[in-house]
Amino acid sequence: MTWQRMPLAIRVLIIRGAGEQAFCSGYDIRALPTEPGTGKTGKLAELAPVEETFQAVADFPFPVIAAINGSAFGAGCELALCCDIRIASENIRMGMPPAKLGMVYPHKGLQRFISLLGIANTKEMFFTGRAYPAERLKEMGMLHYHVPAEELDTFTNQLAADIAANAPLSLKGNKQIMNLLAESNRLNPSDKAHADALTEAALNSEDLKEGQRAFLEKRRPQFKGK
Repeated sequence: MTWQRMPLAIRVLIIRGAGEQAFCSGYDIRALPTEPGTGKTGKLAELAPVEETFQAVADFPFPVIAAINGSAFGAGCELALCCDIRIASENIRMGMPPAKLGMVYPHKGLQRFISLLGIANTKEMFFTGRAYPAERLKEMGMLHYHVPAEELDTFTNQLAADIAANAPLSLKGNKQIMNLLAESNRLNPSDKAHADALTEAALNSEDLKEGQRAFLEKRRPQFKGK
C-alpha cells in the first residue's frame, strides 16, 4: 500500500476501535492456516496481508496515534505497536498469546516488539502470554500515556492538534528518517543519501523561512508544506 496521493491537509492519523470494548480484535483464530494446503509458497504466505497492513500503518507519511479504547491482543497489539504514539484508557488490557496457541510469531513482528520494548520485555510478554494492564504497559514502554476512559478522545485529539500545527515537511522527513534508523542504527549509503536529501529539502523550504519569521515575530507559523 502506498500513500503518494494522500491529501496534504492530512498531517496526523488517529486509529481507534469502534465502541468501547476493543481497540482491535486481532487475527481471527479460526482463520489460522492449520489445515494442509495445496500452495507452493507455504502457509506463512497466507499471513502476508496482515503484515502488509502493519507495514502500511508504519509507513504512513505522517505521525499515527493509536487511541487504545479497549483490549488489544495478538495482531491487535501489534497494530498498536506500528503506530508512532500510543494512548490508552486506564482499563484496557493488552498481550501477545501466541505461546498459548502453539504458534511461533513471524520474525518481522518480533523485531517490532524488540525494537520498542527491548529483548527482556518482549521475552516476558511472549513467553507468559499474559494480559497486561495499562500501568504495566507504560512501564514496559508500550504506552506513552494512559488516561481515564472518558478523557481518551479529548486527550488524543489535543495531542493530534499539537502535531498537526507543525511543519508538514518536518513531520514527514523526521518520520522517514526515524523509521530508517529503527531498522538499523547505521544507515547504508542509499538510505543515508535519502535522509540527507530530506534534510536538504527542508533547509530549502518556504516553511523553514516561515518558521524563522514566526519565531522572531512571536506568532504562530502558517505552514504550507512547501
